Amino acid sequence: MATLPRCRISIVFSAALLFAAESRFTPAQQPAPPAHTTLDMAVVKPESVGFSSERLERLHAFMQSAVDQKQIAGIVTILARHGKIVDYRAYGYRDLESKAPMTRDVIFRDYSMTKPVTGAAMMILYEQGKWLPSDPISKFIPEFAHLKVYKGTDADGKLILVDPDHPPTLRELMSHTAGFTYGFFGDTAVDKMYRDQNLLGSKNLQEFIDKLATIPLTYQPGKGWTYSVSMDVQGYIVEKLSGQSLPDFYRDHIFQPLGMRDAGFYVPEDKRKRFTTLYLNPPGPNGELVSSNRNPDGTSSDYASQPTMPSGGGGMVSTAEDYYRFASMLLNRGELNGARILAPSSVKLMSSNHVPAELLNGQFGIGYAVMRPGFGYGYDCAVEFDPAEANLPDGKGTFQWDGAAGTWFWVDPTNDIVFVGMIQRRLGPASPNLEYGSRAVVYQALVDPEK
Repeated sequence: MATLPRCRISIVFSAALLFAAESRFTPAQQPAPPAHTTLDMAVVKPESVGFSSERLERLHAFMQSAVDQKQIAGIVTILARHGKIVDYRAYGYRDLESKAPMTRDVIFRDYSMTKPVTGAAMMILYEQGKWLPSDPISKFIPEFAHLKVYKGTDADGKLILVDPDHPPTLRELMSHTAGFTYGFFGDTAVDKMYRDQNLLGSKNLQEFIDKLATIPLTYQPGKGWTYSVSMDVQGYIVEKLSGQSLPDFYRDHIFQPLGMRDAGFYVPEDKRKRFTTLYLNPPGPNGELVSSNRNPDGTSSDYASQPTMPSGGGGMVSTAEDYYRFASMLLNRGELNGARILAPSSVKLMSSNHVPAELLNGQFGIGYAVMRPGFGYGYDCAVEFDPAEANLPDGKGTFQWDGAAGTWFWVDPTNDIVFVGMIQRRLGPASPNLEYGSRAVVYQALVDPEK
């Protein structure tokens, strides 16, 4: 599969943002960051943790420029190092029509930034001994026991289907190498079947699975990388292994323990005034931002009630602080404020590359997240195992992802940094590249990395 257009769309249910068969660096080369057992939302002086206040003004100017040029309605960003917030700002508007200002407590559609949370949910169940990376997916979803693989069409236009070389595994499912797709980016016969089946418009996860079981894989398991519905499949597995609905499992095992007060799969009535407006891409005929009441897959974007088909690939909403709490837990090796969500070993497994070396060739990816030397994919997030080789300024082991309306985050365990950025404009070629532009202006301000 050729590299997808660089439109930086991380589609909705599934945005979003985020290695050889094993990591190329050892724990000795990438020391564990110091533990931050408590979370303080107060902003400290940047110099206290190695940042330059003067140079951080470039970050502010970069964000403000996107608002002033009317490319983005509003932005919230959080930058932290050593467990201390050094920059926490809101820019622009939550809603342009009413001129409601953007504030720190605004609730955003996370879209594909749901994926790493689903990865954490899966790792919680992994720690309970309920699955192994080598397990075939059909062990938990018998409907997938007879999946076929698409191998082109014959002279009459009929699909040629073959048996998989091996049953796709959970490791492949969680690293987008199992052979599933989305149907939105490609134009193969299989992509058309996804569109015709309206998978993400299913009434519930069981209907979604039943439909998907009738569609062939796009390639032999492990032989390609395609951004896909894999995390929605994982959402079904979470429900099946836990006996809880996906929203209830997230609430009980992730949101409440971490103090993610506004995170969920819908925005209740008493919080609607804090829900941001979604804007289209491309913009209007005169370049103006135009609001939208539809997600990228055509479903409603109002999030007014608990969904009947909760999406592990893109269904979450949260504030920037909510997601900062989740990302800080991962940086802190699975614990935050005394609540241990995961063991350090599980975070390491999740944030290590699991894409075969032969696929890291620049021919696979989504938007700017191109699988290449130094840049791969772990369990539900992208991983920079050699940032310099990937032409990125982050520290070794940085992991990340983004969402279809411009939310993004990264966790840099080498420099002990967390960054969260939130906007609400559906991404495309006309969108400003805030995600990767923010890295340049953040790391140029880290003038004393040894501090």
